[in-house]
Amino acid sequence: MRARFIRLAAKKALELKVLQREAERDGAYRVARRIHAVLLSDQQHTSGEIATVLQAPRSKVSLWLGQYESYGWEALLEGHRSGRPQELTPARLSELDGLIDSGPIAYGFSSGVWTSPMITRVIEEEFKVHYHPGHVRKVLKALGFSVQRPRRLLAKGDPAEQDRWQRYTYPRLKKNG
Repeated sequence: MRARFIRLAAKKALELKVLQREAERDGAYRVARRIHAVLLSDQQHTSGEIATVLQAPRSKVSLWLGQYESYGWEALLEGHRSGRPQELTPARLSELDGLIDSGPIAYGFSSGVWTSPMITRVIEEEFKVHYHPGHVRKVLKALGFSVQRPRRLLAKGDPAEQDRWQRYTYPRLKKNG
């Protein structure tokens, strides 16, 4: 099978080089890589050689070149990424936000602090959607909530006594245990 090369007019090659630099500057490295593949094809490099230079599968390089030939440089841009559809709609997320703001005691929990497993349970009960507690953290971050870590010091304890215990008593207990 003979290699197929893309032939670019000088003006078009220059335009693509400018687009490649803009993509790199904007952080769209995958787009820049696809444009680079087209420019290398114009320089008579085979798809196998381009794949080696760009460290990409040859099948992807062939796909990029075919898309460029069929649809132009716009086909090299980032498109819609498929994936699992979002189970909680924006309206439901807003409702969840309100539930979380009201607090865990208002929902019926005995603790005054939300945890991921508690919110997972709320989502299952209210919306009939099962999420892993690890994913719930991502949902909460998207809603603008932040992780709160408990402090290891007693709020009303004597700081000097706590420091002494941490430095001397606790290490001795560890050695003897």
